[in-house]
Amino acid sequence: MTRDIIDINDFTILVETGHSEVPTTDSCLFDESVIAVAFYGSGNVDLAVKYGDTSKEFGHTKGLALSFYADEKVEFVHTVSADKPLECLVIATSIASIDKLPNLEGELFGEMLNQLVHPNDHYVEGPSFFMTPEMQSIVDQIFHTRYEGKAKMMFFRSQIHTLLAHFFGQLSLMSEESIPTEEREKLEQAKDILINNLEHPPSLSELSKEIGLNTFKLKKNFKELFGVPVFKYLQNERLTTANELIRSKQMTIQEAAWHVGYDSLSSFSNAFSKKFGFRPSEIKG
Repeated sequence: MTRDIIDINDFTILVETGHSEVPTTDSCLFDESVIAVAFYGSGNVDLAVKYGDTSKEFGHTKGLALSFYADEKVEFVHTVSADKPLECLVIATSIASIDKLPNLEGELFGEMLNQLVHPNDHYVEGPSFFMTPEMQSIVDQIFHTRYEGKAKMMFFRSQIHTLLAHFFGQLSLMSEESIPTEEREKLEQAKDILINNLEHPPSLSELSKEIGLNTFKLKKNFKELFGVPVFKYLQNERLTTANELIRSKQMTIQEAAWHVGYDSLSSFSNAFSKKFGFRPSEIKG
């Protein structure tokens, strides 16, 4: 397990990574009360938030953006295993620092995360959602940057502010959404079906029948909820999964391409390069 702490203005950035062949737990507590947003990269690591006699479990964390207030009594426990590595980025600040934040960030925290700025318990959960592909790309770049020293710090600073801008932008869009709760649950189900069938995904009509939502609503509301069309989301998940498999050396480039549904290695390499900015052959494990 590795844990890096970086101070940027009035934000404390916690970057956690971990790999283990056997199930291993990693516990984290904050030294003071914080308002924070956690962004999860690859791995689908299990998370338990514990305070007093209360425990909340998160079993699907890949791509999750989770906002919360937590004091010193709240324990965050990750369970890392061979197929569930840890990639967690936390952007935290204190309530006392809210008014000092630059670029209107303090006002955004106060307006859109009001329940966290005025907590009524040791742990208060704010809005959460699964990140857009743009946000996932930023998180992936933060965890796998090749920069070092001052250039790395400059890169971190720019990406953290960009990530926060996307986070508050998505909150704003969510507040304007008119998708009923029942339909949102069906769209979440559609997303899970795609993730679990990367090699042989269903067609739009098959997916529509499986979740019980007509094709028009599936296409329209999926894009509204997740920021991209259905099969753009599928392509992003395919490439992200392949990146993880190659980087962790679980599969060769050819095996990873086949695993996520690409028959042509050149098509896979071109799509991979377009998304990540480098070819799979350039990955260094």
